Amino acid sequence: MLRAWIAAVCLVVAAADLIASDWPCFLGPDGSARSTEQVATTWNESNNLAWKVALPGTGSSSPIIVGDRLIVTCYVSGDGDAKRVVVCFDKNSGDQLWSVDYPIDYREDSYRGYITEHGYASNTPVTDGENVYVFLGKGGVHSITLAGKKNWSVDVGKESSNRQWGSAASLILYQDTVIVNASEESQSIIALDKATGQQRWKQEAGMLELTYGTPRLVNRDGGDAEIVISVPGEIWSLKPTTGKLKWYCETPMTGNVCPSVIVDDETIYSFGGYRASGSIAVKAGGKDDVTDSRVQWTNRSSSYVATPLLVDDRFYWVDDRGIAYCTSATDGEVVYRERVGDLASGRPVYASPILIGDYIYVVTRRSGTIVYKPNDSFEPIARNRIADDESDFNASPAVSDGKLYLRSDQALYCVSD
Repeated sequence: MLRAWIAAVCLVVAAADLIASDWPCFLGPDGSARSTEQVATTWNESNNLAWKVALPGTGSSSPIIVGDRLIVTCYVSGDGDAKRVVVCFDKNSGDQLWSVDYPIDYREDSYRGYITEHGYASNTPVTDGENVYVFLGKGGVHSITLAGKKNWSVDVGKESSNRQWGSAASLILYQDTVIVNASEESQSIIALDKATGQQRWKQEAGMLELTYGTPRLVNRDGGDAEIVISVPGEIWSLKPTTGKLKWYCETPMTGNVCPSVIVDDETIYSFGGYRASGSIAVKAGGKDDVTDSRVQWTNRSSSYVATPLLVDDRFYWVDDRGIAYCTSATDGEVVYRERVGDLASGRPVYASPILIGDYIYVVTRRSGTIVYKPNDSFEPIARNRIADDESDFNASPAVSDGKLYLRSDQALYCVSD
């Protein structure tokens, strides 16, 4: 009995370690964009690079990690045979374990405008440890086993927004459902059954157009869970079992909203908007219009693309114009605003920052990864470039077991001491 008990405890501990090392969705566990691990702060093509593997196609989606598997999506162009591909690698060696193709046999948005900036594979997958769920925009939502077997596929729309910028939002999970922000495809938010793909609920709204952020969950003490999302001009809270609107508030962000909301306990923060941009903090809970009762502050400080990182009551990010920001989470006021030198022209940063141990890591598109500490001033300790890769690095990184994983339009990299 004692031996059996010890064995059971060991299994539980092993399972806990496995869960702790996973990076299961966009910006990691719960979308918090942070890891307590320590990874290398300096690297290049010949130093602290454990492996590199060429990818079959381009993409801005981030890698996810479950157990020893790293999974990422790519777009492969071709005359009449274009496709999206889901590829799985061994996270320790970089060996490819499997690949699943999804042909593009429908009309996609033209390769122009912002699609030339981020491409056709921009939605990060999500995993529950048993299956992988992938959103491919007009290509639908798909469930795949960790062994690479297709479970089901569901079409969530083939429409386009008035800007035709392409799909960007990533999936989240709630209990036994997959939550999809199909704003670009059908101006709707949809819940699908994880086991079958069957639609549980669907909420359509014209205001969802130009909503590119990933929904987030708020777990309230003594209250119901909420799905929150920032749309142009408002934040919405939906009941995750039905999709019904619980509350909403007005925001200063109009036009389009790209960053995902940030959830800190029961406080929700949102950034974005163009041309009217800004930021806001609102307490979860309430009913109907809570603009006057639960909004804590609004401010004009904002991020256009990246989702800011919250660390100790401050937000950090580098915006798409190459300016490093730090703002206060108590009122949104700017702590510092400093231009990052020596960045490529155009829109130099698309990826969102993540905190690993004591350092913030920001992946720039063509000028390396910036490493710096959260502080009162912007003082980078390293700028890490991989000289032989001149393609775009649009994806936010993943972290697991002391290793940092980066993806470009060309390759996948594992950084390790």
